[in-house]
Amino acid sequence: MLTQKQRDLLLFINERMQQGSIAPSFDEMREALGLKSKSGIHRLITALVERGYLERLPHRARALEIKRLPEGYENAAPRNTESAPASLVAAAQMNSIPLYGRIAAGSPIEAIRDENGTVDLPPNMMGSGEHYALEVDGDSMIKAGIHDGDTVIIKKTEQARDGEIVVALVDGEEVTLKRLKRDGGKIVLLPENDEHEPQVYTPEQVQIQGVLASLMRTYH
Repeated sequence: MLTQKQRDLLLFINERMQQGSIAPSFDEMREALGLKSKSGIHRLITALVERGYLERLPHRARALEIKRLPEGYENAAPRNTESAPASLVAAAQMNSIPLYGRIAAGSPIEAIRDENGTVDLPPNMMGSGEHYALEVDGDSMIKAGIHDGDTVIIKKTEQARDGEIVVALVDGEEVTLKRLKRDGGKIVLLPENDEHEPQVYTPEQVQIQGVLASLMRTYH
């Protein structure tokens, strides 16, 4: 997953190379991103190369080649458009949602409050309403196809039906990702891994903070 600065730089390089075959200069990149020195650009480019988004080409001036764009950008618009560069057209069709911390798919962890940037998504990954993203920490939901390190997209709501995968705040302090079940006046948070036990609470202990809408996975 890219940081906001990495994404901004990649899209800026792509935009400029749509207009010609030469990548922008480091000074142009620095000015576009509002950085004070070119060393920050060097670090961003190195990170993009390591993640497979850019390639440095030897023996060429401004020798950068875009290998891929962030998920959802590649096919969002034609590469050549008279009205705007393709990267900007694609970006306009993306939705940006807040990325919060890691959520336990195992035992509950301390409640997540801090924002850690944003995630850009194509509209087909979300429905109506407010959404946010969380990183998964743990393996208790693997039988539902949710693995450690995945990013889950959550629709913000306090209501959920039995059988839905929810973000549940427990005792006002801990948050976890589990399948919801109501049983005999109790709230049961069910794992999707036979090695983990269901967690049983009273309704007063559990507050629903969202339901699973979609999932993103990055392959390294």
